[in-house]
Amino acid sequence: MSCKRDQCEVTRPLLVIGIMASPRNGGNSDIILDKALEGARSAGARVDKIILNDLDFKACQECGGCGRTGICTRRDGMRPVYKKLESSDAVIIASPVFFGTVSAQLKMMIERFQCLWVKKYILKLSPPRKKKRRGVFLCVSASDRKEFFENAKKIVRIFFATLDIEYFEEVFCAKVDKAGAIRAHKEALNKAFRLGKRLASYGEQV
Repeated sequence: MSCKRDQCEVTRPLLVIGIMASPRNGGNSDIILDKALEGARSAGARVDKIILNDLDFKACQECGGCGRTGICTRRDGMRPVYKKLESSDAVIIASPVFFGTVSAQLKMMIERFQCLWVKKYILKLSPPRKKKRRGVFLCVSASDRKEFFENAKKIVRIFFATLDIEYFEEVFCAKVDKAGAIRAHKEALNKAFRLGKRLASYGEQV
């Protein structure tokens, strides 16, 4: 197809970032996240998976270093996470329930986005995005207590809001404990696959 350089629109596949927040690689959170990413990939998206427990980073030290620029001054494993999420078109987070909420790994990552909160709400340096991204939350728990899922959901919603990500949908799977037990929950896995596919089909990126 021929077109003028300033008139030709080049489309690219959506980039879906998956964040695996369990300390157990190959466990239930990992399995359901892979299923969602498989769905996104089947719809033509590019996917990238971040395994938080493999990264070398600390929780926010509340040092105030981001106060002038909205950029975290620490040089550690969070650096590529900031870049990947900034370039993402959709985000999928998978976490187990630990002590009634999300994992420590996920909480640490979220708190390190204090710099973006400062940039957006204090420094007013974050222009609104032309297209709002969508986010999905996948959560598994050995318990069936609904309030635990709701606790985890509240934290993820706050995180998504800070990054201008629309909380799109969720999959909560209760009574999943032993590694691999989620494979018996076909409905949850199928829903995760469909959600990944829907994320990848959400509009076109130019």
